[in-house]
Amino acid sequence: MRGLLIGRYQPFHRGHLEAIKNIMKEVDDLIIGIGSAQISHTIDNPFTAGERIMMISNTMRDEGITHCFHIIPIPDVWNNAIWVNHVKSLTPPFEVVYTGNALATRLFKEGGMEVRTQPFFDRAKFSGTEIRRRMLSGEEWESLVPKAVIPIIKNINGVERLRDITKSDKITYLEPGDASP
Repeated sequence: MRGLLIGRYQPFHRGHLEAIKNIMKEVDDLIIGIGSAQISHTIDNPFTAGERIMMISNTMRDEGITHCFHIIPIPDVWNNAIWVNHVKSLTPPFEVVYTGNALATRLFKEGGMEVRTQPFFDRAKFSGTEIRRRMLSGEEWESLVPKAVIPIIKNINGVERLRDITKSDKITYLEPGDASP
């Protein structure tokens, strides 16, 4: 059976890794969807899809995970009515979706998919929001991400990028239909 897990992974953290390990106990093959793949360099989405792919693939290798998995970028379409079909058009076929997101659960169920709720692993501590907050305030964040993620963030000056982004009062990405900045 093939499963799907979609997240933004901004950044990929230990909670994501635990979720993946748990899901891999139930599936033969896992699709890891990189949500909001087209967005980067914003406060909520500072890392590019390519950087997030590296975070995940390097972690999987470092953790010795040999289970079959695919990492697929999934750009937003800003239209919930077609989102499930959009995801299906970008991924190999899958039988079950894992999510803790209420909207994603609703959309996939309406699309006729089996959805399994993925419990969060110490959500207050292991969340992208908390990690980005710590990065911005100069607090320790490295213990919240897998070891393989740390050099990626450091090599791209990710903390400095995030701090620079917060200094801007300009829009940093456009949704379809928006005028130019």
